[in-house]
Amino acid sequence: MNRTDRLYALVEELRACAPRRVSARELAARYEVSVRTIERDIGALQQAGVPIFADVGRAGGYTLDKSRTLPPLNFTPAEAVAVAITLSRAGGSPYSRSARTALHKIVAAMSATDSASARELAERVRFMTPPDGTDPAPTSVPAVLEEAMSARRVVRLRYVDADGTETERDVEPVAFTAVSLRWYLIGWCRLRDGARVFRTDRIRRATLLDERAPERGFDEMSPPPTDYVIRSLELV
Repeated sequence: MNRTDRLYALVEELRACAPRRVSARELAARYEVSVRTIERDIGALQQAGVPIFADVGRAGGYTLDKSRTLPPLNFTPAEAVAVAITLSRAGGSPYSRSARTALHKIVAAMSATDSASARELAERVRFMTPPDGTDPAPTSVPAVLEEAMSARRVVRLRYVDADGTETERDVEPVAFTAVSLRWYLIGWCRLRDGARVFRTDRIRRATLLDERAPERGFDEMSPPPTDYVIRSLELV
């Protein structure tokens, strides 16, 4: 059994046994690998966002929170690859890190046969980058901004404007927006007492504050240029 198949099997094994804990020694014997290999595999799954919990001691072991996992999904290999292509283009977006863990969860929840077929199909998808660097990777959005948006908390920014002037300002986050591959934070700037749009690659430092941001709607924000149309992200 290769490592990919073993990772999938470990998730299914822990899901089937939950809430009973399974020791690393049991899992090592079942998959005919060392205890250290199982520990590395579990660590990789945890880093990918799989909700596996560990207890130490003689009665300890690993368990998986069933309420936060998916049963085997009926994704076709082509559907899984389509999702992977979309998520692979999320580099630099506010949720690029979550995109990677989401993809891991989707593949881990597929059947072993469909997962293998999806990987084989993915091998036949290639992305090309110009050698002269004219298509650089987008700058990643700071993780603090993701948390500020999700938790609706005020964030303190060290920001450099188009003229090179650096200021520190507290901002109430309202939304993320993008033009091509460049991402912006729309928020209420307390320094200027008004709506402002901040290029995320000009943010030098971001600090999450304890204060919860008040509710603000787009009617309080500046209107977009007349030749742009703004639409919300759709999940379905």
